[in-house]
Amino acid sequence: MQSYLNCSVTKKKRLLVYFVLIFKKKFRMSHIQERKEKDCLNCGTIVQGRYCQNCGQENVVPHETFWHMVKHFVFDILHFDSKFYDSMKLLLFKPGFLPKEYIKGRRARYMNPVKKYVFTSAIFFILFFSFFAEGGGLNLNVDEPISQKDRVANIKKAEKILQENPGDSLWAPLYQKLLDSSVVVTEKDLLPISDNFTFIGLGGRRYASLKEYDSVQKNLPGKEKDSWFRKVLQRQNLKVSDKFKHDPRGISDKLTSVFLHNLPYLLFISLPIFSLFLKLLYFRKKELYYVDHGIFTIYHYIFTFILLLFVFSANKLANITHANGLNILTIFLVLSGGVYLYLSMKRFYEQSHLRTAIKFLLLNVLGLVMLLALFFSFVIFSIFKM
Repeated sequence: MQSYLNCSVTKKKRLLVYFVLIFKKKFRMSHIQERKEKDCLNCGTIVQGRYCQNCGQENVVPHETFWHMVKHFVFDILHFDSKFYDSMKLLLFKPGFLPKEYIKGRRARYMNPVKKYVFTSAIFFILFFSFFAEGGGLNLNVDEPISQKDRVANIKKAEKILQENPGDSLWAPLYQKLLDSSVVVTEKDLLPISDNFTFIGLGGRRYASLKEYDSVQKNLPGKEKDSWFRKVLQRQNLKVSDKFKHDPRGISDKLTSVFLHNLPYLLFISLPIFSLFLKLLYFRKKELYYVDHGIFTIYHYIFTFILLLFVFSANKLANITHANGLNILTIFLVLSGGVYLYLSMKRFYEQSHLRTAIKFLLLNVLGLVMLLALFFSFVIFSIFKM
């Protein structure tokens, strides 16, 4: 062990590979009894040796020992680690290299990009929801004091209502608050008496309830009625508004929670669209198929997941320590994502700096439009899940 610690990095790597190969060889030459029958249990092919020449499965009895399962697990971990860390180093420090290797057919030495995407995205979202997604909701400013103008208007409104109904349980205590200039009255204090709170402002007439909306729509001429989509959105809007009428912060927290938990789906849907943009931008490269652009996108998303973890970590530390240097680091990390994408496109597509720069800018514009459209779509989807 001491000699291993004292040897060079290159020798250490060779020794590690040697130990892995030895373990792999010992694992394959397992002591599980070979089946007397020669039909492969996996594909049915008549096996010529210990391994099926058609699918590669070992022709052994299906019942494994506990020790064999342990060896299987250890080998898979060692095999995973060696490929994962080797490809991770190339991914971070050689932009565009891994997708280039993949389309050239050099794949056995690196971890499969789809597996790596699944693993990286899973780790990202576990850490994101555990440490970074605070779920604070939207800032609705309901604790802000009302203006003097609003105070006077509500006093007049309260006097009119209390003349008709002196015992009104909502307006009577609020009226006393409004009259006392030493007491601060906030928007939150006015929520119980609000009759026009809506979650989304769709423009046009405001409705106090779903019942009122249905009644108005029923009596309108055909051309003046809302379209099918607007009607569906307005009805859901009024349902949610009525449900959270006196708790606007609750509605923001709920919406934020639903949206964040749908974020993995948003990113997954954006992946093939981003690949399509690349296909359109590089349509003259006939040798590249849509799938090749997809592989490039997958590796770019993997890098983005890793980069975002560093960005969120630096930002969180900056909020805790109030260190200006960490804010600068956060900005640097965000900008490095753009530099990385540019270098990846330059290496993978092998075009001049000018062409790459133009297509880089177009890709970012298209990507921004795509994200805004998906963001809006998922917000609407989140509303319907509330």
